[in-house]
Amino acid sequence: MSSVPAPRSGPPVTTDREIPNALQDVGLISWRDMEDVSGSAAAIPFLLAAVASGDPAAARDALERLRQRICQYGFVVGQATAVTVPILWDLAQRPQITCRAQILRLLRDIAGARQWATTAAAHPKIHRHHGDHVEWEHAARRAVRAQRGAIPRLLAEPDAEVVHATKELAATLAE
Repeated sequence: MSSVPAPRSGPPVTTDREIPNALQDVGLISWRDMEDVSGSAAAIPFLLAAVASGDPAAARDALERLRQRICQYGFVVGQATAVTVPILWDLAQRPQITCRAQILRLLRDIAGARQWATTAAAHPKIHRHHGDHVEWEHAARRAVRAQRGAIPRLLAEPDAEVVHATKELAATLAE
């Protein structure tokens, strides 16, 4: 990973050295002790590795499978979602990742997830019986917001699809 000089005009080019490497922490997480939307979260590190693999077809497939596990239907999150978010932010900032715009859209969906909180607010008994789900949803949204400092860097990307997805995410975070 070599340093890339900044262009003479426009925003500086981001190098991998400037991006925190949350992928290094994947092995430190006790995935088997967590739940995703479908059950055990044990498959998540393998899906993240496939997203980071550099193979566009494998990355898209893995990201779609990951989406079903951490933000099913675009709004149902699980216990493992908040833990996965910093890794997704990391991947979204790496130019070699082939599905960055889709990752940003997944982060947007996670940031907007309010299914359990909305239901619990309308029906307080839900919170007593499904309080963990409400907390997982809050934690997932907080995790997305905690990394929003990457947005200006992503808005300066040359990839128009990444910039558009970043604007969508920023709009959701502004709500």
